[in-house]
Amino acid sequence: MRALIAIVIAGAALCAQPFDRTKPPATPPIPDYKLPPIEEAKLPNGLAVVMVEDNRFPLVTARLTFRAGSRNDPPDRPGLSGDVAALLIEGTKTRTSRQIAEQMAAIGGTLAGSADADGLTLSAVALSESTAKLLELMADVARNAGFPQEEVALHQQNRKQALLQQMSDPSYLAHREFHELVFGKHPYAHTGPTMASLNKLDRNAVLAYRDLYLVPNNAVLILIGKLPPKAEAVKIIEAQFGSWSRKEVKAPAEAPLPAPKRQLVLVDRPGSVQADIHIGRLAATRTDPDYVPLQVGRVILGGGTTSRMFVDIREKEGFAYDAHAEQAPNREAGTFAAVTQVRNEVVEPAMKAVIGELERMEKERVSAEELSNAKNFASGSFLLMMQTQNALADQFVMMRNFGLPNEYLEKFTGRVRAVEPDQIQAAAKKYMGPEQAVIVVVGDASKIQKAVEKFGTVTVTKIQP
Repeated sequence: MRALIAIVIAGAALCAQPFDRTKPPATPPIPDYKLPPIEEAKLPNGLAVVMVEDNRFPLVTARLTFRAGSRNDPPDRPGLSGDVAALLIEGTKTRTSRQIAEQMAAIGGTLAGSADADGLTLSAVALSESTAKLLELMADVARNAGFPQEEVALHQQNRKQALLQQMSDPSYLAHREFHELVFGKHPYAHTGPTMASLNKLDRNAVLAYRDLYLVPNNAVLILIGKLPPKAEAVKIIEAQFGSWSRKEVKAPAEAPLPAPKRQLVLVDRPGSVQADIHIGRLAATRTDPDYVPLQVGRVILGGGTTSRMFVDIREKEGFAYDAHAEQAPNREAGTFAAVTQVRNEVVEPAMKAVIGELERMEKERVSAEELSNAKNFASGSFLLMMQTQNALADQFVMMRNFGLPNEYLEKFTGRVRAVEPDQIQAAAKKYMGPEQAVIVVVGDASKIQKAVEKFGTVTVTKIQP
């Protein structure tokens, strides 16, 4: 009882002490990320297997990823990898689309295909007790997708409608035009299908793509969750994937990346009451020493509600609801861009403000307070994200498609903490300077062209689906 009284008195004394409410509480040291236990294996046919233990929940999250994204699309068929990914689950030699969906639902799971610039991935989740059934369904879809003609035709029709809807979105138009200008003739220039490529879509095209790239020696199977012991898990995997025949995979042709140069393009969207602005250029990949300093710099420039772009362009000037910076690393090249959407009347001062913030990043050292806050934000966001199985699975997909070691994740927060102001400034000079940036503005040319012309010679283009 005396001990309890002493604790109460001590607590009361602490509560009575004044607090300085003008200062935020100190952020404790950000720890390193520690990977869960990992087991790896490789089947004789070349299929790589990664098994990550996570016994917190009775779930298994799975990824079967192939080096086969839009980088591998034929030049006249942009978006084909995305079509293949979407159609994988629409029927196999022994199961209809409905049967696949029903059997996944019966084990409390989901299954879907997707593609990005560098990979095509089957993603699934199910209850741990149904791991064997989950792998059976994934193997059937990956190995035996039949691409029924009626499903291909339905996908083609739906994707055309989706593309028309996307073409009405100014943010999508700006993103698409930005990539085409930044990447030039490189396949990364294509962010999705065109109406012409969708008109060419047929069953033979998706079958040919599958046969070229969806083979075991071009794939990694990632399992995260409450898994059987390694020997038992490998036995289950071999039963479903072991007889899958390997094939030689031809690497895509090398494609040059264009040298950065100043380009100013206005995409005419009659009737727009606001303008979407993208300003950026080619940037560092994840293996580049500049990548992490650039990421910390991105947070300072436009990575949250305390970032320079947010405070200046939104809070101080009131030009926009959203103003942020984006960093998108692919395997061969990444992009960096400052992005905002503003009403027509303030296009000129808003563009001037964005360019001014980019110039400031390359000309001035960031402050100690900004750097500390950005490091905490980047590290904390990373650690918070890594608490979910889905995020960890996606990180393993990225690492395998980019050729990165497992320790990449464990060293990330340490690399963030080690960033110095000079590194950020050096990265900003390489990748943020607006002198050789691509500037894309989407809006009503009749209303904003004169404002945009204040920043250089403008090329006006029309929307082409």
